[in-house]
Amino acid sequence: MRMIEAINPRTGVVDFRSEAADSNSVRSISERLRRAQLQWSGDTEKRISVLQAWADSLEARGPQLAEALTADTGRRLLSHFEVTGMAQRIRYWIQRFPGLLAPGEELRSRSAANVTYQHQKIPYALVGIISPWNFPLTLSLVDTIPALCAGCAALIKPSEVTPRFAAVLNETIQDVPGLSEVLGIVLGDGETGSALIDNVDMICFTGSVTTGRKVAVQAAQNFIPACLELGGKDPAIVLADADIKAAADALMRSAAGSCGQACMSIERIYVDQRVFEKLRDQLVEIASTLSYNTPDIHRGALYPFIDQRQALKVREQLENALEHGARLHCGGAPELIDGGYWMRPTVLSDISDEMLLMREETFGPLLPLIPFDTDQEAVMMANSGDFGLSGSVFGEREHALRIARELRVGAVGINDASMTALIHDIEKQSFGFSGLGPSRMGDQGLLRFLRTKALMIQHDQPAPAAALDEAGLPA
Repeated sequence: MRMIEAINPRTGVVDFRSEAADSNSVRSISERLRRAQLQWSGDTEKRISVLQAWADSLEARGPQLAEALTADTGRRLLSHFEVTGMAQRIRYWIQRFPGLLAPGEELRSRSAANVTYQHQKIPYALVGIISPWNFPLTLSLVDTIPALCAGCAALIKPSEVTPRFAAVLNETIQDVPGLSEVLGIVLGDGETGSALIDNVDMICFTGSVTTGRKVAVQAAQNFIPACLELGGKDPAIVLADADIKAAADALMRSAAGSCGQACMSIERIYVDQRVFEKLRDQLVEIASTLSYNTPDIHRGALYPFIDQRQALKVREQLENALEHGARLHCGGAPELIDGGYWMRPTVLSDISDEMLLMREETFGPLLPLIPFDTDQEAVMMANSGDFGLSGSVFGEREHALRIARELRVGAVGINDASMTALIHDIEKQSFGFSGLGPSRMGDQGLLRFLRTKALMIQHDQPAPAAALDEAGLPA
């Protein structure tokens, strides 16, 4: 038996222990889910009915689920948003998936006029989901829900940093007859995750690039597809014709919201030299109005670090930047308050490329400001580095769109930031080290769980074996 301890992010105290599922447990659960999947995939009406009941159960147990998420993450408001958002996501896919799975018409081949064909969509039998700690419920279910709609069974392994919500989530599953037959949860660490990859037909992983590489290699060895949503180093470009106050508001919300612990948080801000000081001053002013939501969790917009190790990484980046000449305008290093780590939005200028905060994902509320003289310079700097998740451009609409088209990222918000956190019906793919595989948004978010089989119908006599006689070719 391997026990795993979880630390309360607000107190720094170990207040939760769970047993990590071993390879035998994962194999047994996987086999059970796989046995039920065939019947699940063949009954669209049952899937609709069961998933509707699950959405109802999530809402009915919403207060308990949000309370558990709050204990996991140290934040109350976003925990409630996660619960309501996932119930809404289930209902969205219930409305959407029957049309996506409807059989297509029989078509005629363009290369063989005597052949017609039909396509059949075949779901992967069992999909594994390994989710991170920053949005525990959302990132456990964003892949799970469309996989179930597609006709797959699913097995979730949440992060060992935030395991408390899993028990309540499992209660919502048990509430619905038939759902636990095709949906399971296992708790554990990397060893459990590795066992999961060895027992599924497709893996969806959200997390760091370092771990994502390991997942991709293991999936390749097992000849199963891997959908990887990895890190980001999202840039924002603020043009001279931008609404500076609106841009500052959006940038602060993105960079400091949830203590910067989101893959689509803005982590680099490129500013036209003509409006540089104005934007800097606006950011500093907004930062001064924000307060920690401690000791009263019901007040304040600045949340704690969920994983305390992350606070130390952000501190290292900040210290490295200051050692290399960065100028601090507000904020500062993470603070230890009543056992939890907190950090104020930290605006920096005099930034250089050798600084860690310009090369590595931060996952904390650092706002480095870099001036530019020309649009071309801004695009070049924004496109530097290994990541390509998303980004933002602020400015007059057509001007901003021209710049956005040149950015090497999967999604660009025009005059807003972190838009993909709220908008899920628009397809996008990750560039560079930010991910691998089809879009998890839009219709592809479901279609990626289906393989395409072709049924080809010959309407003439098939060619005889004699057609291969060499005598048929002129000498």
